[in-house]
Amino acid sequence: MAGAARETLVAYQAEGRRIRSAVVFAAQGRAAQGRDQGRRSSAADGEPGPGRSRRDRAALAGGIVLAVAGAVAVAWGDLTPGTPGWYLWADVAGGILACAGLWLCRRWPVTASLAVVALSVPAAAASVAAGIATLVAALYRRPPAAVAVGVAWVAATLVRFALRPPGLAPYPVWALVGVLFGGAITGWGILARTRRELLASLAERARRAEADQRLRAEEARRAERLGIAREMHDVLAHRLSLLAVHAGALEFNAGARPDEVAEAAGVIRASAHQALQELRGVISVLRESPSGELPLTGLAPLVEESRRAGMRIELHEHDVRFADLPETTRRTAYRVVQEGLTNARKHAPGRPVTVVVSGAAGGELTVEVRNPLLTGQEAEGLATTGAGAGLAGLEERVSLAGGRLERGHADGGGFRLAARLPWPRERPHE
Repeated sequence: MAGAARETLVAYQAEGRRIRSAVVFAAQGRAAQGRDQGRRSSAADGEPGPGRSRRDRAALAGGIVLAVAGAVAVAWGDLTPGTPGWYLWADVAGGILACAGLWLCRRWPVTASLAVVALSVPAAAASVAAGIATLVAALYRRPPAAVAVGVAWVAATLVRFALRPPGLAPYPVWALVGVLFGGAITGWGILARTRRELLASLAERARRAEADQRLRAEEARRAERLGIAREMHDVLAHRLSLLAVHAGALEFNAGARPDEVAEAAGVIRASAHQALQELRGVISVLRESPSGELPLTGLAPLVEESRRAGMRIELHEHDVRFADLPETTRRTAYRVVQEGLTNARKHAPGRPVTVVVSGAAGGELTVEVRNPLLTGQEAEGLATTGAGAGLAGLEERVSLAGGRLERGHADGGGFRLAARLPWPRERPHE
């Protein structure tokens, strides 16, 4: 069962690494997306914009057809008596160049649009293409750049009307029409671009929210599995180490008296029964709720059980009533002592162990387990077993309880495991 717990913990750690990799990958993808958006924004200064999609090509093709039709209509209107032939051909050539320039407006919206607008001053046949170029700039560039192109188009229209009045109405009327038409085109393009960006932003936020929700769910499942593994370790490691001690004593003491064998077998049976009971308690917690956890009435039963296994333990509880502690602090303190006794039994068998519990309400509860260390040949001949996750899980448990764990060499030699846990003056309702 301990091997299964180790395999479970390794699997959970691998799951955690996978989730962290997914988070890093998502962060890198978002950073790359931000860089791509920056490139698109910088394209307003004349740098190449993004490539064309099928929809862009279809829209540009329709705009070019419309511009060609407008150029033909304007050129047909120029076929009036007294119009020089060279002017007609120059007007048609300007219209053709403007229509060809529309194909570049999606790639370079500002530069190509300004060029098409400039062609509309001498060539009336390019006026429709200039309006379409202004719309493209408003659709694909930020409002300042779009407004600049719109103002240029209005200025070009006013100059063209001044050079060649279209007739049918005074110049101020045509100037007002040009201003209104240019403002309408620019405003329509900016509005369409803003709406498109809003929809894209909402879609991106929805994708991010969904991805964050998946990550949170994975993290919650991982934390739950780690909590299960930690609880299984805390429950089983202590009991199984007791079983190992007594089973080893029976193995190496073949000539023991029947009463000694019976006593050791009784301890093994009791430890196995207690381990089964605690395992059932953990399972009940997982099936029901945290309120179904096993009650921990004090440290004396835990210490007495280890003494029956042959350990020499001194317990000092300085005016600390275990029942007065908050539930979280009580359970964490119990696990600290349990882990300390388990480690002492594994790494310093036969050595005396001292357990000290002190503190006061409104301050901190200090739980300390000290034991000497084996040296020389005794330490070399000691077989160390275990998953190595007990102290790491204990440190996390103490941290979650709002305390801190200290471990290392004690003053005067030996090993010291100590936890400082919060002890509110009034016991919270849990």
